[in-house]
Amino acid sequence: MAQTNGFMDAAFAEALAAGERGEVPIGAVVVRDGEILGRAGNETRRLNDVTAHAEILAIRRAAEAVGDERLVDADLYVTLEPCTMCAAAISFARIRRLYYAAHDAKGGAVESGVRFYAQPTCHHAPEVYSGIRETEAADLLKGFFQTKRET
Repeated sequence: MAQTNGFMDAAFAEALAAGERGEVPIGAVVVRDGEILGRAGNETRRLNDVTAHAEILAIRRAAEAVGDERLVDADLYVTLEPCTMCAAAISFARIRRLYYAAHDAKGGAVESGVRFYAQPTCHHAPEVYSGIRETEAADLLKGFFQTKRET
């Protein structure tokens, strides 16, 4: 398994903060040269924006920080397997490596579902490392939705 140098901890912190705001607890950070360039948790409810997934927001913030839409040599750490929209954004941003925690059999698009990076129309595919703290991420999501069902 790949070394995550504590950056997955930062993604989990963003996920926990999102959950505390009532958002689905997913977090992401974009890193280059050992520095976090962008970080975010889901903000779809707060922004009334279906595209405000943690990955998209972290990529936007990183691109703004470096002044370039391409994040060559940057890595993304996220607590859940990206959906198709996020997988495409990762590809277009030219993210070098994707590290993610829990698989998402229903909505994931990297190693589940459409397997976006395996498609011949995909122009750039990052290196993918999955299952990092998978149980912890899955438990976080299960707990969040269990609480929602009880209220």
